[in-house]
Amino acid sequence: MREVTAGLRPARSDARPGEIDPLTVALIRGQLEQVVDEMDTVFERMAFSPVISDAWDRADGIYAPRDGAMVIQGERGLPIFVGVMQYAVRSVIEAVDRFEEGDVYLLNDPYLGGTHLMDVKMVKPFFWDGEPFAFLANTGHWADVGGRVPGGFSTQATEIYQEGLRLPPVLLFRGGQISSDLVSIVRLNSRVPDDCEGDLQAQAAALAVGEERLREVVGRYGADTVRAAIDELSDSAERIMRSHFAEIPDGRYAFTDVMDNDGVDDAPLEIHVEVEVAGSDMTLDFAGSSPPCRGPMNSVLSATVSSAVVALMHLFPDCPLNAGIFEPLEFRVPKETFLNAEPPRPVSGCAAEVSQRIITAIHGALAEALPDVVPAASFATVNNFSMGGASEDGEPYVMYLFLGGGYGAGADGDGLANGCSLMSIARTQSLEVLEERFPIRFRRFSLREGSGGAGRRRGGLGVVFEFELVGREASASLLGDRARTPPEGVLGGHEGAPARPYLVIDGERTTLELITKGEGIALRRGDVVCLQTPGGGGYGPPSEREPEAVAADVARGVVSPDQLDVYAVVLDPSGAVDEAATAVARGR
Repeated sequence: MREVTAGLRPARSDARPGEIDPLTVALIRGQLEQVVDEMDTVFERMAFSPVISDAWDRADGIYAPRDGAMVIQGERGLPIFVGVMQYAVRSVIEAVDRFEEGDVYLLNDPYLGGTHLMDVKMVKPFFWDGEPFAFLANTGHWADVGGRVPGGFSTQATEIYQEGLRLPPVLLFRGGQISSDLVSIVRLNSRVPDDCEGDLQAQAAALAVGEERLREVVGRYGADTVRAAIDELSDSAERIMRSHFAEIPDGRYAFTDVMDNDGVDDAPLEIHVEVEVAGSDMTLDFAGSSPPCRGPMNSVLSATVSSAVVALMHLFPDCPLNAGIFEPLEFRVPKETFLNAEPPRPVSGCAAEVSQRIITAIHGALAEALPDVVPAASFATVNNFSMGGASEDGEPYVMYLFLGGGYGAGADGDGLANGCSLMSIARTQSLEVLEERFPIRFRRFSLREGSGGAGRRRGGLGVVFEFELVGREASASLLGDRARTPPEGVLGGHEGAPARPYLVIDGERTTLELITKGEGIALRRGDVVCLQTPGGGGYGPPSEREPEAVAADVARGVVSPDQLDVYAVVLDPSGAVDEAATAVARGR
């Protein structure tokens, strides 16, 4: 990877090519994957916050000792952390003169390799024969680290100082002993200090397990053999990525995606990307994007780069998760755009919102070159909803949740309904856990009928997520997008439905001024929150959809009356849908 992201390839071992056989490489790869998967499991099982334990908003990995380049990441970790964590580990390496066994560093500064302040990272050196052999690191989304609003997703923040506690690389453990002073600072700056400390201990435990298991692997094969296997894994990942790029026709492909606003100024934000393919190399140039914005929708460089790589992995899912996939890539992300934010720009929306639209922008650019591979646009927003207050017994709480939505349809089939965020594999938290932990009662959680864009292949459906506050008063915030810029269809496919969240306060239905963005929303017992997520765009003309597929959609109630009218040219001559079913679909 060149230009702004140079230096993320692992340092080469002393082993020469061909000195390690493919079977040994495969065995070591499998055991390294097992190490990080076990780290994920420990972190998940021990975490206090449901967003980590139940929604899997976290990642664990192993990184190179010289520059923090990724060796391997757990399959259940968020894909966006593929690139982000490399920057974070490298920031620790650059900040520390000398590491000792048992050290663990804590950081969450977005500008030093991060996303938003709630994504807290830990980095631990792994020693072999008295020298750092690798770094173990992880990220977890803590429920609250202070800031203007509970949960940290302030839509009105104009400086990062308003978003919460910001930590550079600081020593959390020295020689295995925890810094009680640092823990006290973290606790004092959170509305839910017990949850934060519990998540902190869970992250540290995951690193300790990773250290133990990695020691077993290196002891079994030897340090030189493991290093040689890591080199081969990186080379293999590069070869696979280059093989995909080589199949794309050389040329320059451009697309502009548009976000609703930044939460402060009601003006659209443009993500303009030009993708240049030359042989097996690719350049992604974001120079034409909007300038830095006042609100929290700025993106830091590490999140922008990582999102771009995730966009490519959606198209080429066989690429392994290590630093080799970055080698054929060059990034141009000028600081004059909102995609390379510098302090003190607010950035809480970069990970969950801007990142997804970077993905859809790149897909839009490559749709011309790869029409049979690139799908229509997806929902690409998770409706970050946070709510804070106190339970009936006076205990403080902060609830944070995010939702799925419809994926765009593709040449080979309809879009996925209620798919996870484009930059993650995190899942919606279980309703039972949320009702047990927080003073809410669910009224509805269903697919959003009619939200998928019509087409030869139909877009996936969004969801309707509705609950009632059954506790005392609370303060809520919503940071989302896609209310004014619905997911586009391709090749004649229609748009998916846009986001349409609303509130019922004192019995009156209310829509926020910016629709998907607002903070300090006062809720009282009996008030209702309803989040309706977008559906995916359609692929190809609706008139070309098979009558049997339209009939099945009608029978399941997933099309709206307007969409049925679009498909009528197929239905009328076919007789595939009987009159009763048609009447039901039309709402008669």
